Amino acid sequence: MAAPFPFSAIVGQEEMKQALLMTATDPNLSGVLVFGELVNGGNHIDTRGLPLCLKDLQGPAEGSGRYNCEPGAALDICPVCHGNQTDNIVMRPMPVVDLPLGATEDRVCGALDLEKALVSGQKAFEPGLLAKAHRGFLYIDEVNLLEDHLVDLLLDVAQSGVNVVERDGLSIRHPARFVLVGSGNPEEGELRPQLLDRFGLSVDVTSPKDLKMRVEVVKRREAYERDPIAFHQIWKKSDEAIRTKIQNARARLPNVEVPDDILELASLICLRMGIDGLRGELTLMRAARAVTALDGRTIVTENDVMHIAPAALRHRLRRDPLDDSGSSARVERALDDIRTELAAMQNVESSIVAVG
Repeated sequence: MAAPFPFSAIVGQEEMKQALLMTATDPNLSGVLVFGELVNGGNHIDTRGLPLCLKDLQGPAEGSGRYNCEPGAALDICPVCHGNQTDNIVMRPMPVVDLPLGATEDRVCGALDLEKALVSGQKAFEPGLLAKAHRGFLYIDEVNLLEDHLVDLLLDVAQSGVNVVERDGLSIRHPARFVLVGSGNPEEGELRPQLLDRFGLSVDVTSPKDLKMRVEVVKRREAYERDPIAFHQIWKKSDEAIRTKIQNARARLPNVEVPDDILELASLICLRMGIDGLRGELTLMRAARAVTALDGRTIVTENDVMHIAPAALRHRLRRDPLDDSGSSARVERALDDIRTELAAMQNVESSIVAVG
């Protein structure tokens, strides 16, 4: 298999790259939805290159552990180690698993190991893609075309963090916590609201409009296809720098503080946009903390919230049949109105102080 296209070599697409870095910093953001043009000169999203920027995980060596459990974790639901995996522990790349559209339910959640059953007559469970993605990333291209029964399965597992298989005389439960990354073309179909809500962040991608940027995309793609290994070596240090940045951000994240006035701002934004439930505020807060940690700071500011609000909220807006300007434009308008109101309030407060 050819060396993956380096994450740091992607030209432009700053919002998409930042969203992926934020979810790598805080997996509780749940995932990233990338919607836009399907073909972008190889500059869209290459999930195989993402692990190069992610910290290696401690886990069982290949063949000794089938569920990628965290050593010493207090999990008693693993059918193999029961949370007591201590042997054959090695450092392994964070898993990034592709879920193809044509995958069957057995392939996704696991099923009876027919080979072992036929050869030895023993009932054994063959883990699926969800087991492989545990503690990593699960990537779905054309996620809006995913079959409904697989969507239902993903929703159940994403909610509980546990995959339950009851079939063929088997009863298996194993941990399955992963960051969901999906991409697709909105012109080919809409995503079910229940699954849409499971993505913490949503970003739009388009082809570059700048001439020099378009030329650079073509040059990098051509160089990669001509010699993937050499191209990977050129960008190796840049990927390592991103890896270091993520590791530092993850270490800093527990110490990042969100002042009460910033929480009030997040709630105000969600109320003004008519966001249902509280998932919007929670995502906005977590995303702001992640971007603050990536920036090397420990206090979330108003600018942090305003900066990441479009990615955290654009896919949560209610439909407005009288407004065809698009969700991104609606979010930006609402943010502009809030900025104007906040500036006016600050001016009034300044005037009162001056008079006093």
